[in-house]
Amino acid sequence: MKKILLIASMVLLIQSLSFSMTPPANVQKAFETKFKTATNVKWGKEGKTEWEATFSYDGNKLSANFAENGAWLETEKQIKIADLPKAVSAAIKTKYSGWTITEADKTDTSKHGIIYEADLKKGSTKKEVAFKEDGTPIIE
Repeated sequence: MKKILLIASMVLLIQSLSFSMTPPANVQKAFETKFKTATNVKWGKEGKTEWEATFSYDGNKLSANFAENGAWLETEKQIKIADLPKAVSAAIKTKYSGWTITEADKTDTSKHGIIYEADLKKGSTKKEVAFKEDGTPIIE
């Protein structure tokens, strides 16, 4: 019985910690500097060295990622599939014939500038692709 209670207590502790994450002070400060009027901010970890905030900003729902050192990495906004640039849609149709776009995002990145990401599905297979506005693929 003690073993079951101990295991249950550990599970509850892990769950509570995963939903109430607070980033390091430098990450928090970098976020507040970049998104001064953000509301409804929720933090989580994305990998071992990256923090992700989901929040409302200027009437939009966004997510932003920061490195452990506070460096901004990217800001992502979900967009309508129809709002993908024509060159991006054309590149997806050409390179991924038979695949269906299920979701689209416009992402401002520190590495590539503005890119467009699309979640694709073909049968039970899923993948994510990214392109510059002119249809040039982003290779990671």
